[in-house]
Amino acid sequence: MWLEILLTSVLGFAIYWFISRDKEETLPLEDGWWGPGTRPTGREDESIHPFKVETSDEEIHDLHQRIDKFRFTPPLEDSCFHYGFNSNYLKKVISYWRNEFNWKKQVEILNRYPHFKTKIEGLDIHFIHVKPPQLPAGRTPKPLLMVHGWPGSFYEFYKIIPLLTDPKNHGLSDEHVFEVICPSIPGYGFSEASSKKGFNSVATARIFYKLMLRLGFQEFYIQGGDWGALICTNMAQLVPSHVKGLHLNMALVLSNFSTLTLLLGRRFGRFLGYTERDVELLYPVKEKVFYSLMRESGYMHIQCTKPDTVGSALNDSPVGLAAYILEKFSTWTNTEFRYLEDGGLERKFSLDDLLTNVMLYWTTATIVSSQRFYKENLGQGWMTQKHERMKVYVPTGFSAFPSELMHTPEKWVRFKYPKLISYSYMARGGHFAALRNQSCSPRTSASSCQCWSSSDHPTPPPASLHKCPPGFSLGRYPFSEE
Repeated sequence: MWLEILLTSVLGFAIYWFISRDKEETLPLEDGWWGPGTRPTGREDESIHPFKVETSDEEIHDLHQRIDKFRFTPPLEDSCFHYGFNSNYLKKVISYWRNEFNWKKQVEILNRYPHFKTKIEGLDIHFIHVKPPQLPAGRTPKPLLMVHGWPGSFYEFYKIIPLLTDPKNHGLSDEHVFEVICPSIPGYGFSEASSKKGFNSVATARIFYKLMLRLGFQEFYIQGGDWGALICTNMAQLVPSHVKGLHLNMALVLSNFSTLTLLLGRRFGRFLGYTERDVELLYPVKEKVFYSLMRESGYMHIQCTKPDTVGSALNDSPVGLAAYILEKFSTWTNTEFRYLEDGGLERKFSLDDLLTNVMLYWTTATIVSSQRFYKENLGQGWMTQKHERMKVYVPTGFSAFPSELMHTPEKWVRFKYPKLISYSYMARGGHFAALRNQSCSPRTSASSCQCWSSSDHPTPPPASLHKCPPGFSLGRYPFSEE
């Protein structure tokens, strides 16, 4: 009798293991057409054309006229950034924008890197493509696709590109040199917006995959944060054999496991795989997770449901647009900045950088189309799309910034990304870590982060919690602010 019970139990366990084991699924690649009207019958033009950012006196004059007509509303006393962008500080920002900000100079800065456009699935796709100025003898650069999010842009990466393409001249080891491609998500900046409903992160991932193929890269590395993290994740789910390594500084990880462990982690954190640092960043959960997400996610509900309504107002008012975008650069960098009247913006960023990012939305009139990306991806609810339930089976590195909107423990990341080989706790930084002023630069941590190419290992080593292993990570290299 006991033998029968034992054999039945073993058989039951074997069946359960076989059914529930991880299956390395891939998303279907499919195809799409997002341009206006019906898809032409002929073959799509695959040529790549140089592009140059331009402006005009008329464009600047119109901006100044609109700024001059701004209607000021006094803030509540001692409200700081608790009610949103403090209008007293907003007056300082728009005064600088109107009287000192030099858009023509910033256009010259934007044009320091080569810009291009190419037509993919009916859309004009904009990207910058930066090659190393010099390479060690006998070496080839590693192609790296870097993808921004909202309300950011390709400009976020301008300060760190030289550290990747020309590390030796910036005091870093040239063991790994990258060739960097930074596209604009369709509907953002200079990339054409979809004319049709349904354009989501998977469609974007497919387009960026086609872009890399068009540039001649059969294998490549990818990095993303915010929407870029989801797009890069989808690329790894679509074409894992082409993605040599994935690096993220944000992860959209939703599962019953993470929810359950979050509720039990304060008391049983060690047994659930939490480190002391995880507990510090997540608890008390009511304040650091629930209240924090409630404070910072109101915009998301609007953009997931009716993005065009608020978008119409923002597209008509440069001051309103600046307030809406720059408020995110305040509290998404550090939630404690809501206690400051200036939102702490100039502690971490320059007004020139912040306003250049705003101008990329204003001059292209893309705030509405950028907000629609939320409805297309989240408008049907959580966990409704196949990719949300799929794991990712490419070598993965993750950088956990302490002031990100929500901390994601290694245990959670590994659940979604089983081939996680690097998990780094960053000393400082938040949602827009790449753009922050880096007075000290990342030289002090270069030795622990130029470790990418070994992601080719068929069996990656276990993730390190505090340093980059001899494997793969962008973490603590370009994004470190130590």
